[in-house]
Amino acid sequence: MNKKSKDLKDSSFGTKAIHAGFHHDTTTGAVMPPVYLTSTYAQTSPGVPVGSYEYSRTANPTRDVLQATLAALENGKYGLCFSSGCAAFNTLLQTLKPNDHVIISDDVYGGTLRLLQKVFAQWGIRYTQCDMTNVSQFQESYTEQTKLIWLETPSNPLLKIIDIATISEINKKQKQNVLVAVDNTFATPYLQNPLDLGADIVCHSTTKYIGGHSDIIGGALIVNDKALAEQLYFLQNATGAVPSPMDCFLLIRSIKTLHVRMQAHCSNAMHIAEYLSSHAKIKKVIYPGLNTHPQHALAKKQMRNFGGMISVVMTGNQVNAISFLQKLRIFTLAESLGGVESLIEHPALMTHAAIPADHRQKIGIEESMVRISVGIEDVKDLMDDLDQALR
Repeated sequence: MNKKSKDLKDSSFGTKAIHAGFHHDTTTGAVMPPVYLTSTYAQTSPGVPVGSYEYSRTANPTRDVLQATLAALENGKYGLCFSSGCAAFNTLLQTLKPNDHVIISDDVYGGTLRLLQKVFAQWGIRYTQCDMTNVSQFQESYTEQTKLIWLETPSNPLLKIIDIATISEINKKQKQNVLVAVDNTFATPYLQNPLDLGADIVCHSTTKYIGGHSDIIGGALIVNDKALAEQLYFLQNATGAVPSPMDCFLLIRSIKTLHVRMQAHCSNAMHIAEYLSSHAKIKKVIYPGLNTHPQHALAKKQMRNFGGMISVVMTGNQVNAISFLQKLRIFTLAESLGGVESLIEHPALMTHAAIPADHRQKIGIEESMVRISVGIEDVKDLMDDLDQALR
């Protein structure tokens, strides 16, 4: 289908984002990959397909380009793309057996916790939540049945920065054949590469920054181990949670501007975080780029920049937070994140409503907290909008 581009291993991120996975179509010279809207493929002889193409649940050329591109950006060997981030995590959890144990961050995305709590728990998969910024607490969470460590960094919505290299090193010393998986959705491969830091698996909700335009639902897993890739591929093919060719094409298109968009997200977020930090109606600003963030030094070491996500605890109570949210004009009150437009939401009532109130309170998701996905609009307009809503 395409002419392989030259080896991009030593190329910069922007070059890989634009060229990795596909050079041009050798039939027509098209510089973008075709969208293969086909469900099935002709075979050269009974049971002898052309390459791996026998049915589009099993393989699709457009999806192959996307998977190769994401693997290249994460410095991984194998990429698998799914119909959503939850579908990717669901497939990973299907590698486990009854009585297996998972360690997860204490403030993971509500959908992640829901999958473990409401779906896999009934199949005998157990889990422990812990604060992975606390090494002792993390180590105490191991059991003889632990098979998977799942962490988000920056975490959602408290933006904790977890030391991937340290967690991976501790895990190797356990000698239990436990996999370390990192949800890299908030950081994207532009800001950090968990596989380079010792992780075994990288997960993305490609719905977010990788898609970047709030028009696609998708997910991905990237790994280096061939046997693990083959196991995940078998489960993906068996259960069928694959993205459409058109969604794959749109993600390929979006990836080409990921580095440019992330630069703007990070720049705008830093300006807004600094502005809100000195505002009388803001009690606390959580942003890894501020030196007040408890893991600021680690963020500087582990990440290339600090991302586009900010969490803010307002003065007053939930009523004050709701009033503020309803007054905004440019920021859109909506779940999700990572689009070019600025989104804002209330974790306790929206993205993390599935988490029990006592657990939210315990870990610091306050009723007056709002989470901001800073877009790439003009930063002055964004700050003016926040200012008028806070008044």
